[in-house]
Amino acid sequence: MRGDTVLSITPEPCHLALVAGSGKTSFMSNKKYFGTDGIRGTANKFPMTAEIALRVGMAVGAKFTNGNHRHRVVIGKDTRLSGYVIEPALTAGLAAVGMDVFLVGPVPTPAVSMLTRSIRADIGIMISASHNPYHDNGIKIFTRDGHKLSDQLEKEIEDLIEGDITKYLAKSEDFGRVQRLDDASNRYIEFVKNSFPKDKTLTGIKIVVDCANGASYNIAPKIFWELGADVIEIGTEPNGFNINENCGSTHIEKLCKKVLEEKADIGIALDGDADRVLIVNEQGHAVSGDKLIALIAEKLHNEGNLKKDTVVITQMSNLALENYLNYIGVSTIRTQVGDRYVLEEMKKRGCNFGGEQSGHIVLSDYSTTGDGLVAALQVLSIVCDAKKPVSQILNLFEAFPQILKNVKFDSKKNPLEEKSLQKFIEEKSHELGHDGRVLVRKSGTENLIRIMVEGKDYKKIEKIAEEIAAKIN
Repeated sequence: MRGDTVLSITPEPCHLALVAGSGKTSFMSNKKYFGTDGIRGTANKFPMTAEIALRVGMAVGAKFTNGNHRHRVVIGKDTRLSGYVIEPALTAGLAAVGMDVFLVGPVPTPAVSMLTRSIRADIGIMISASHNPYHDNGIKIFTRDGHKLSDQLEKEIEDLIEGDITKYLAKSEDFGRVQRLDDASNRYIEFVKNSFPKDKTLTGIKIVVDCANGASYNIAPKIFWELGADVIEIGTEPNGFNINENCGSTHIEKLCKKVLEEKADIGIALDGDADRVLIVNEQGHAVSGDKLIALIAEKLHNEGNLKKDTVVITQMSNLALENYLNYIGVSTIRTQVGDRYVLEEMKKRGCNFGGEQSGHIVLSDYSTTGDGLVAALQVLSIVCDAKKPVSQILNLFEAFPQILKNVKFDSKKNPLEEKSLQKFIEEKSHELGHDGRVLVRKSGTENLIRIMVEGKDYKKIEKIAEEIAAKIN
């Protein structure tokens, strides 16, 4: 899609994607509970209540119980206090329809994906709202092969939630058994370490790691230390309320400061469930996820390990990333925002690498979802070889100026459904031509319209962003 101007409109409850000038629109099934990344919301409010979690457990169990064997489900969570409400409700629902439940406690989201495959479970569930504050929570669901659910499967589960779920209840003798998988964290630690080249060590590298007081708090520091690094840890004292609070990949300022104080070689910031990562260089400057994608893609390409010589990115990635990858002989494919859409396109195209600007990076040779720790080790392996400061290693391209705006709306009707507004945004897109992009979409979790305008001329894109925001208002 190089050079195309993209208008992505995401109303709820339907999804509409429009490529400007193509006249093509595509709709997906109406969904009540599931958003862009599972079910998410404020704890103890619809849909994140114990009652709904119970029905979700029953519906998921009913959907993935096939055959006469004992059916298994893995449940992990992050460090939010509300996890103690959602976890037992899900467990009760799953056991009630005959599923054996393996509880693994606080682990990163990619650990649940890995463990689901490892113990031959039928389904995996992660209780987390990712980078959101503590008062939110969410439910992410993985199939037996470790992939997130398709839109069709989500719709089928919603139909079960809304229907008569009691007919799926197990007989008394067929209740599911519930147990803890005590070695879950250690299994995942070894899995991540195995993604790092056996002939390399992190000895001599000083790392500051920020675990966002989240699911990786007792895992990430161990991995880097066991591989030889000198590790300084922050964001490793969760109390149920401080997950993502002024720390982690969404609040990276604390890490930037700590890297300078400690004279560290690199800073690594994870989010609450550790499925995304951002890097801070030795100068205390944060590096965008786009540059991490470029660095890893170039490494894989040079080694002959980048399948199809193609990288899957989203519409949020900077145009400069696309230009850089094309320059080194790597093609790009853009998807709508969301790491599951990146992975779906990777599977469809036979690719093994993709990612998001936010730091979701998917290396399908190792993992079936975004994994912040696996991605961090890929970067560190390059640091080991280069023997240069991180600031030089990641100085790959100059990003195009990008304006991001959020516009609140109060009405129940999504403003982006208005044909006149769609036409206006298309007109503004055409003003940029091949020198920029416009992306306008509704937030999946809030009453916000998100506007992104990107291009070579800062004043021009600033003007266009203001005009679109004013038109929405």
